[in-house]
Amino acid sequence: MEERYLTVSALTKYIKYKFDHDHHLEEVLLEGEISNFKHNSRGHFYFTLKDDGAAISVTMFSSFAKTVSFEPKDGMKVFVKGNVTVYEPSGTYQINIKEMKSDGIGDLYLAFQKLKAELEKEGYFSLDHKKKIPPYPECIGVITSPTGAAIRDIIHTVGRRYPLTKLILYPAIVQGVDAKDNIVEQIKLANEQGVCDVLIVGRGGGSIEDLWAFNERVVAMAIYDSRIPIISAVGHEIDFTIADFVADLRAATPTAAAELATPSIEVLKGNVLYYVERMTKLLHQKLENARLYVANIDRRIDSLNPMTTLKHKEQLIKEYSKQLNLLMQRILLEKKSNFRFMDAKLQALNPLAIMDKGYSISSVNGEIITDVEKVHAKDVLKTQMKNGYIISEIQEVKKNGN
Repeated sequence: MEERYLTVSALTKYIKYKFDHDHHLEEVLLEGEISNFKHNSRGHFYFTLKDDGAAISVTMFSSFAKTVSFEPKDGMKVFVKGNVTVYEPSGTYQINIKEMKSDGIGDLYLAFQKLKAELEKEGYFSLDHKKKIPPYPECIGVITSPTGAAIRDIIHTVGRRYPLTKLILYPAIVQGVDAKDNIVEQIKLANEQGVCDVLIVGRGGGSIEDLWAFNERVVAMAIYDSRIPIISAVGHEIDFTIADFVADLRAATPTAAAELATPSIEVLKGNVLYYVERMTKLLHQKLENARLYVANIDRRIDSLNPMTTLKHKEQLIKEYSKQLNLLMQRILLEKKSNFRFMDAKLQALNPLAIMDKGYSISSVNGEIITDVEKVHAKDVLKTQMKNGYIISEIQEVKKNGN
C-alpha cells in the first residue's frame, strides 16, 4: 500500500477541526496565574495562564475585554471561561476566553510588594543615598547577558551618541535560579576593578518570572552598596523591579539607559561651536577695548609733549593773528566810512566850496565883513574870489532900506 504524506497545514487543519468539534473543549473553566500580559492598541488581551505544571496561551478579544472590571497584571490569579482552539500559523493551541474574574494577587506579586515595603522602610530607596551620574563618562560598565538584545542596543546607542567612551561588558546570567548571585558577583567585580564611571545593570523585557532576579534582596543590597553609580535598565517601559527603586537612576529600557549614561556628541559639538563663537566675540571686544585704551594713552602722552604744546600755542597765535587782522580791517573800514562822512560835512562848510557856486568873501584889514556898519568910505576892500581876489576902495556905504 502506497504511503500518503500530509502537509503541515493539512494536519493542523485536522487537529483544529477536532478541537473545534470536541464539546469538552467548547466551554472550559480554568484557573491560573497571569504572566507576560499585553494589552494591544485595538483593545485585545494577550497573556499566558499558568500554574506550577503547565502554561497555555490566552486571547481575549476587545468585545469581551471591555467587560473585565479590573486591570489585569502579571502575577494575578484569575478564573477564565472560554473555548480551546488551535492557532494555525504557529500550530499551537490556545484558549479564547469570554469571561475573566480575579482571584486576588499572585504569589510573586505579593512577594514583590512585601520586599518593596521592607526595603523602603530600611532606607534603600532614599534619595539622599543616590549618587549623581557623571555627565562625561570615560568608561561605562554593562552588567547583562552577552547574547541578549540589551547589550546590542547599548553598544549601538553609545557608539552613536558618545563614541569617546569605553564600554566594558560584565557578562551575567539574567534569568533563572543562578541569576541573582551572578548579577551580585559582577557588580562587586566592577567595584573592585574601579575602572568604570557608571554601571548599567539590566536586561530586555519578559514576564515577572523572567525578571525576578532583579527583585531579589541580594541584588538590591549589591546595587545599594556599589560605590559606582548604577542605572537600572530592566525590561520594557511598563516593567518595574526592586532594582529600579534602589538604583541611582532608572531607565525604561536598555536603550534609554545608554542615552541617560552618555551626552550627545552632536549637542557637545554645538556647545563647543557656541562657546568658540562667544569667546571669539569676547576676544575681539577685549582687543578693541585695548586698542581704544592705547589710543587714549597716546593722546595723553601727545598732550604732554613740549612740541605738541608749542604746536598748539603756534596754532593759537595764528588764530589770534587772524582774528586781529579781521578786527583791524573792520576798524579801518569803519574809520574810512567816518572819514568820508566828516569830509562830506567839511566840504559842505568850506568857503571855497561856496565860492564854486559864485559867492565871495570880503574883508577890511583882514577882518571878514559881515555887517556894512563895520566899513566906511575910503576903506580898502579885499574881495576873495574862487580863483583870486580883488582890491578896491569903498566909495559909499548904504544900508538896506536907505
